[in-house]
Amino acid sequence: MDKREKIVQASIEVFKEKGIEKAKISDIVQKAEIAQGTFYLYFPSKLSVMPVIAEQIVLQFMKKIEATVSLDDPLTEQLSQLVNAIFQVTAEFRDVSVLVYAGLSTTENMSKWENIYAPLYDLVASLFKTNKQRRLVRDNLDPARTAKLVLGLIESAAEQVFLYDAYDSQNEASQRAELLTFLEHALRP
Repeated sequence: MDKREKIVQASIEVFKEKGIEKAKISDIVQKAEIAQGTFYLYFPSKLSVMPVIAEQIVLQFMKKIEATVSLDDPLTEQLSQLVNAIFQVTAEFRDVSVLVYAGLSTTENMSKWENIYAPLYDLVASLFKTNKQRRLVRDNLDPARTAKLVLGLIESAAEQVFLYDAYDSQNEASQRAELLTFLEHALRP
């Protein structure tokens, strides 16, 4: 693990333990076992680590989607696979996600959000483009715009289950079912 990665991992741990406001760079460098000056070679402030953490989460979304969504399957199955991928990663990174949202929303880094998400939007847009060619979705569907809307909806639904409410498996199952019904009706020809 290189020093930058050590800083990012240590930041995640310290932010989880102390919260963003109470975390100090000295805590992060102690956890990373590096000199304080080394931190500043990579990041100008503790909040500047947030976009890198967000990039890691987006990368996990992409890996999970690429591994689980099969374009050979019917649209209903693909949507289920996409929802499952987003829900799984959101559940896995629930503590970190809360920190990232809080950190990015309080800094100048908020403007970086769209850039961080761009590869994920592109991946999902390519799925919709292929499904449009296969006539599995509406002819007038705009793949790029739809990718942003669908990802926003799925992420919001997953966050409601894992981040905002006390976790309840029945609530998760109901949320997924309603989400899939909604998506299928919105996308079908």
